[in-house]
Amino acid sequence: MASTKKILIKLLVDKNSRKVLFAEAGKDFVDFLFGLLEFPLGSILALMFEHGVSGSGSLGKIYESVKNLDDDYLVSNQRRESLLRPRIADVAAASDTKHTLLKQFPKQEHSNPQTLLVASPFVVNPSPFCSSSAFGVTSTREVTAPAPPMAEEGYVKGVVTYMVMDDLIVKPMSNISSISLLCSIGVQNLSSVEEKTVEVDLDKGLKLLKASFESNTVLTDVFLPAIRFTI
Repeated sequence: MASTKKILIKLLVDKNSRKVLFAEAGKDFVDFLFGLLEFPLGSILALMFEHGVSGSGSLGKIYESVKNLDDDYLVSNQRRESLLRPRIADVAAASDTKHTLLKQFPKQEHSNPQTLLVASPFVVNPSPFCSSSAFGVTSTREVTAPAPPMAEEGYVKGVVTYMVMDDLIVKPMSNISSISLLCSIGVQNLSSVEEKTVEVDLDKGLKLLKASFESNTVLTDVFLPAIRFTI
């Protein structure tokens, strides 16, 4: 099932070795990668199964075992759903970054969000209250808590371009670091290096996740088969 939400990243590819050297990515892609760490394993496996991303290894077999086990063998107070679709905290629910794929991951549901109480250092009374003045005249005033400062959403700052290595190591991007990297990995001829812009939707995101458990060449494994080289 293709996702309507997509992220664009630029791959730097070595045409001779047919490997992705690194990717240039923005905040949205890095937020997606970092945000995966907040999701329970059961939720990730559930989404992989729903989207037909096969090859989840023995973890997938554990998931299937829980799914297929007869109710008679489960402890009475153990809900099967808590393993197959574990509840997650609101902070991990979506990360609310623009264009993020994380919004499509399972979210925690509250029975009544309006009843949630949060401790605050401010004492606030939404209605006016009375106080006595020095002259014996009753006056009223309202106390309002100051609005919290607006914080940037997600995990990383959006004014930076990030370098994502083939093994998903993330670091800030710079002209100096990219040139140094090309030299360090033995790229002698820049004509053998090709730029390719690719789209990352939910399906590709899940394939990246799957490959990250199996390989240190994740970007190459996921994107290279779809790339046609023009020499």
